[in-house]
Amino acid sequence: MRRALGSWLLGVLLVCSVSYPFSTAMASGPASELAVRTSAGALDGVPYRIDIPKNWNGDLVVLMHGYEPKGVPRQNPWPQTEEAPVFLSRGYAVAASAFASQGWAVGDALENSEKLRQFFIKENRAPHHAYVVGFSLGGLESLATMERYSSKYSGALSMCGVNVSAPDIVARGVVTPLVAFDVYFPGVLPDLANPASPAMVDQERIQEALKANPTSAARLQDRLQETSATLPGSLMLDYMVLHEIVQRAGGMPVDTMKTIYTEFADDGAFNKKVHRYKGVPSAMAYLASNATLTGKITAPVVLQRNAFDQTVPSRFDTVYPGLAKAAGNASKVTVLPPVGEGHCAFTHEEIGKAFDVLVVRTNQAGGR
Repeated sequence: MRRALGSWLLGVLLVCSVSYPFSTAMASGPASELAVRTSAGALDGVPYRIDIPKNWNGDLVVLMHGYEPKGVPRQNPWPQTEEAPVFLSRGYAVAASAFASQGWAVGDALENSEKLRQFFIKENRAPHHAYVVGFSLGGLESLATMERYSSKYSGALSMCGVNVSAPDIVARGVVTPLVAFDVYFPGVLPDLANPASPAMVDQERIQEALKANPTSAARLQDRLQETSATLPGSLMLDYMVLHEIVQRAGGMPVDTMKTIYTEFADDGAFNKKVHRYKGVPSAMAYLASNATLTGKITAPVVLQRNAFDQTVPSRFDTVYPGLAKAAGNASKVTVLPPVGEGHCAFTHEEIGKAFDVLVVRTNQAGGR
């Protein structure tokens, strides 16, 4: 489960040589020289930025950034994101907020972005249409925003998004890879549920373990939809994200005591060996509230993923469309064909095309 913080964060993560879950990959495409009016400051101490192009069409795009690791330095004022020119060049105003906290800040993301939307209206005027667009973890946040503030938005676009409820993505997309690695390579990872465990694990140690047992490493790569190049970094990042959530939530946020793992060729032996974790009720409630998706939407949603995504594997592709179908909203969800190789590896043109589809769907639905 793993764009949208800008090249400064990408640089920080590259130092760690990881494949950044919920973070960013560079968007290619020429930077547009646009005449814009910029407002930047802080709302309740949270940095924000609003850009309004000279040829503003009266509509607004609220951008949701991806996972921002705890402790990563923030720029002041809040910088323009790399993808903002895609929307500005089309005449849309763009509003983007940092979040009150770093890490798994899904609750803060929804609250801070809604405050920014309201502030935009106060300082300018109500847009004809408002769209929420999220990248990576921002994809989950954009869908949750669409469900929570359905009357405020005309549509949502999730790019390379974590389009799965938080308890499911943490259980299946974070904990499962870690406990699977622990089955085949015991003793490498610390106790996943212990808040006192180190915040990071040594990626080189993971790499050495994988190289020592190529057969088990290949099995993990196949089941987790990774490659030999991406698996070590993905495991390291999974660990970092889980450790941060355990500290934030006050305990293990998922319960695996009765989980039956079926992703592995030796499922019987695997389920006997796998380490079980008992979830802390308050921590599980925290994760469910930040956030559980329902598929209950009143406006169009467009989902765009990468052809190969080491952070948000394709096995999660059907989850949100399934939720929407169960809620009677299948016709409101458009799933676009995959493009690009790597997590959030989109060109500006590809982002623009996906957004154009959302606008068309909104117009077809008679969107507000």
